[in-house]
Amino acid sequence: MGASVLTAGATFCAATLAIGLAVVGGGAVAGQRASGIADAAALAAADALAGFATGDPCGRAAQVVSAQGASITSCDIDGLIATVGVSMTYARFPVAAAARAGPPVSAESP
Repeated sequence: MGASVLTAGATFCAATLAIGLAVVGGGAVAGQRASGIADAAALAAADALAGFATGDPCGRAAQVVSAQGASITSCDIDGLIATVGVSMTYARFPVAAAARAGPPVSAESP
C-alpha cells in the first residue's frame, strides 16, 4: 500500500509540473505572438508614412492588429518613424508589446 501512495504522489507532482510548464510555455508563445503583431503593425504604419502604402498610418496599423485578433493601444508618429503598441490576452492575463519601424537613425544625429 505504501508504494502505491508514493506512486500516486509522484504522478501528481509530475502532472502538476507538466501543467505549470505548459502554461508558462503558452505565455511565452503569446508574448512572441504579440511582439510579431506589433512588428507587422509598425511596418505597415511606416510603409504608409513613406508612401509605399496608401491610407492613414495608424489606420493601417489598426487593420493589421485587428486582423490578428489583438488590440492597438498606441500609435505614435514622429517624422517617418512609427511606434505601435498592442495588447492581447492569454488565459485571462494581459500580454502587451510595442515595436518601432522607420528609416535608420543617422550616426550624425544627436
